[in-house]
Amino acid sequence: MDLRIFTEPQQGASFATLLAAARATRDAGFSAFFRSDHLLAMGDGGPGSGAPGPSESFVTLGAIAALVPDIRLGTLVTSATFRHPSMLAMAAANVDEISGGRLELGIGSGWFEAEHRAYGIDFGASFGQRFDRLTEQLQIITGLWDTPVGGTFSHTGHHFTLTDSPGLPKPAQIGRTGTPRTPIIMGGTGPKRTPALAARFADEFNVPFGDRETVVRQRDRVIRACEAIDRDPATMTFSLAQTMFLGRDDAQVARRIEATGRDPRDPGAAGLAGTPEQVREQLAAVAELGIDRYYLQVLDLADLEHIAFAGAELL
Repeated sequence: MDLRIFTEPQQGASFATLLAAARATRDAGFSAFFRSDHLLAMGDGGPGSGAPGPSESFVTLGAIAALVPDIRLGTLVTSATFRHPSMLAMAAANVDEISGGRLELGIGSGWFEAEHRAYGIDFGASFGQRFDRLTEQLQIITGLWDTPVGGTFSHTGHHFTLTDSPGLPKPAQIGRTGTPRTPIIMGGTGPKRTPALAARFADEFNVPFGDRETVVRQRDRVIRACEAIDRDPATMTFSLAQTMFLGRDDAQVARRIEATGRDPRDPGAAGLAGTPEQVREQLAAVAELGIDRYYLQVLDLADLEHIAFAGAELL
C-alpha cells in the first residue's frame, strides 16, 4: 500500500512550518506530501483561529516543489468554487513543470460554506449547482490540456465560456489518455453523479474518512461506473484518508490526540490511531478492501517526530 502524508494548513501553519513538514515527509520515506485547500480554520477556535493562514495552495506547492525533490505533491482537494478553470489549469501545469512532473490535482465541488462567506466567494445556491460547475471545470481543464499545441479549445457552458484558447501551458506529465495531464483525484460518497464523473475524468478515487461499509460501497459504485463507459476499473486507483495518531504507547497516542484539541476519550476523536502494531493491523484490514493508497492526515505540523516515527514504523 502506498502511504502519503496529508496536512491541513488552514488550521494554522506558516510556509516555513509547511515546508518543514514536507521535508520531514521526504526524509521519512513517504511517497507524497499533500495539503488541503481551505480558507478558514475548522473547529471551535475563536477570532484569529488559523493564524497566520490561509495559504494559497498552488503558491505553496510551487515553492515546495522547487525546494523538496523526489516526493509527489498535491491537493486533497481543491474546491472548484475557488478558481476559474482556466487559471486552475495554468496553475497546475506550472507547478507540474516546476516539480518535474510530480503534481497531482485533487478537485471537488466545495462544501464549506463559511469560508466562502468569509472571503466573498460565490458558494452556489445548491449542491447540484456546485456539481454542475465542477463538471464544467473538469471538461475545461482536461480540454485545455488535451488540445494539441498549435490548436485551440473553445467551451460554451452554463458557468464558463472560452473562445479559441491556445490551451497553454501544458503539464509535464503524460496521462493515461496519452496527452499532457497531471493525475486527477476525485472523491466523496455520492451514489450516482460522483462515481460517474470520476469514471470519466479521475485517475484516483478517494473516500475521505470513511468507515468499512462506506469504502466498500463507494468502491463498488465507481467500478460499476467505469464498466458502464467501457473503462477498465484497474486503471482507477482507490484511496482512503484518515487522521493518524501514532505513538510508542497509549499515553503518547493520547498526548498526540490532545495536542490537536481533541478528547482522547472520545471514540470519534481519532481515525487511524494506536501503536505501530495496532496501526499496521488497521492498514492491513483496509488493504483487504481493495484500497491501494492511504493518506495519513497529520494535524499537528509542529510534531515532526510524529512523521519520522510513522515512516520508520509503517513503511
